[in-house]
Amino acid sequence: MKVKLQARDGHSFTAYRATPDALPKAGLVIIQEIFGVNIHIRDVVDGYARAGYAAIAPQLFDRVQPDLELGYDGDDVTRGRETRVQLGFDNPVLDIAACIDLLREEGLATGVVGYCYGGALAWLSAARIDGLGAAIGYYGTAAQFKDEAPKCPVQLHYGELDSMIPHSDGEQLSGMYDQVEAYVYPADHGFNCDRRASYHEESAALALERSLSFFGKHIG
Repeated sequence: MKVKLQARDGHSFTAYRATPDALPKAGLVIIQEIFGVNIHIRDVVDGYARAGYAAIAPQLFDRVQPDLELGYDGDDVTRGRETRVQLGFDNPVLDIAACIDLLREEGLATGVVGYCYGGALAWLSAARIDGLGAAIGYYGTAAQFKDEAPKCPVQLHYGELDSMIPHSDGEQLSGMYDQVEAYVYPADHGFNCDRRASYHEESAALALERSLSFFGKHIG
């Protein structure tokens, strides 16, 4: 379902939310790629809810254009990149924090998991948002923010064949910070998304297994 939230700077935005049938283990904020909270990100939210988490994905692009959803080819890729540049990184952290606040109000320990653009934002959330229990980033540009130290455990996932985000970033970050672990898969950028040509089922399944184990250890 969709819910409305307000960030600390007064910005109102929509988020997609799913809850498990039973009492949630914990809360998770799912952070979008450059394609908005599209059908794939909603699938991810629903998947984590089935795994027992209260999951929510803020529509970060609402700060530029409300309800913007994009596909993975041609003009949509260009538009996604342009929108991401226009949006930047600082204000989206405020939207993520608003989702975390909502989950905390419900008494839930909370983590974040982000993909591509969201992978970098997951790192920034770990560095800037107090009290976060765990953060996971998939093939994101976290290394550009390497000097912002995470305040919680972080797990990172990279594709060995990714020509955009070097998998050596994970080795660099895990070497800098004891609470960071990184994994590399025989896959390309976007390997977790089953709606992209780069989807790699085996890598996605193993990364999810590791992600669920990581969240289970740190937030429940």
